[in-house]
Parts: sequence; C-alpha cells; structure tokens
Amino acid sequence: MSLAEITARIETATQKAGRASGSVHLIAVSKVQPNERVAAVLDQGHRCFGENRVQEAAGKWPDFRSAYDNIDLHLIGPLQTNKARQAIALCQSIHTLDRPKLATTLARLAQETGHCPDLFIQVNTGEEPQKAGVLLADTDAFVTMCRELDLPVRGLMCIPPVDEEPSLHFALLAKLAARNGLDQLSMGMSADFETAIALGATHVRVGSAIFGARTGTA
Repeated sequence: MSLAEITARIETATQKAGRASGSVHLIAVSKVQPNERVAAVLDQGHRCFGENRVQEAAGKWPDFRSAYDNIDLHLIGPLQTNKARQAIALCQSIHTLDRPKLATTLARLAQETGHCPDLFIQVNTGEEPQKAGVLLADTDAFVTMCRELDLPVRGLMCIPPVDEEPSLHFALLAKLAARNGLDQLSMGMSADFETAIALGATHVRVGSAIFGARTGTA
C-alpha cells in the first residue's frame, strides 16, 4: 500500500471521527528498513519517522538529515538509560518513558543539555509481564512524578495485546490521558490505526503498510 493511500485513509478516519483535518500524525516506522525504501518515502515529502533502536537511528538519520530538511524522528522502542543521552540528541519525541530510573535520567540530561524531546509515557494496558510500560495502577503517580521532574510529558502510548480487541485498550488509554490532563495519544499500528483514530489517537505508527515487509529483525 502506498504512502498516499495510508494518508488518505487517515484523513478519512479523522473526518469520520469529527476531528480536525491534520490532527493525526503519521509516524512512518522505518526500523529495519533499507535506506532506499526510507529515501523513497522522504522523496514523497513525508518527514515523520519512527525507530525502535537508538543505535540504528544513529547510523541512519544523521545522513538523511544532511540531505532532507525538517525530519521529525520519534523513538518508539524501549530506551536503555545508557542510551538516553544519544536519544535526546537524535529524537524529537520519545514514546517509551516507562520507569522512574529513566525519568530521572532524562531529567538530569535535560538539565545538563537544556533540551528534552517531547515525551509519551508507555502504559502496559494489558498488564503483560513480558511487555514494557507503566502498570495501570501506577500511571497517575508516574505522570505526577514526571511533572515534578519538569519533564515535557505530552501524552500516553500503548501497544495492545495481540490477542485482544485493541479498541478496549485504546479507550482505556484515552481515559487515562484525559484524567491526567494529557491530550496526545500514541496508539494504533498498520492493522488498527483507523480504530485508534476513532478513539482519539493523535499519533499512529505505521510501518509494513507503507514500506512492505521488513528485511531484518526488530
């Protein structure tokens, strides 16, 4: 499916939900994609991309930034504290703030550098033991902690369990965000982004539907 087709589907879903045109941001998930595929999407004018690993992003995006302007890079994979400094330098947004140690590290680096990307707190809405994210019962307190650290928390992010109805998790994330005065929601992927938009997503993460099957491992 082409970038234009995905963009059109996002716009249709946005209008159907009664939301303003352009209120949903498409994050083209470029992890493990060959550079020629990424360049083809850049050549079509798209500038918002998502990477899972800081190391991969560091090897890819400085060169692209020298050739294309206004690139908006989002880290959508787990962030180790020892990669936090590099992530701050590379990314405009981090979607996987999920634990106190990472929050305090980002706060310290923000003080040192005078800069911090926009942050999304990852919530483990399915409470899956193998998955990263703040547990539901801890979300409110974690948002408060991050605010006390002066971190720029903009919204919440989730990845629903693969065997459950995603709309239930999207609705839950939206409720959590509203309760905490957050208006941005990073949720929805290639198979369910239209459902996510109907339930308030402001950022959808679409990879395979734009680029085709990945050529490596995530």
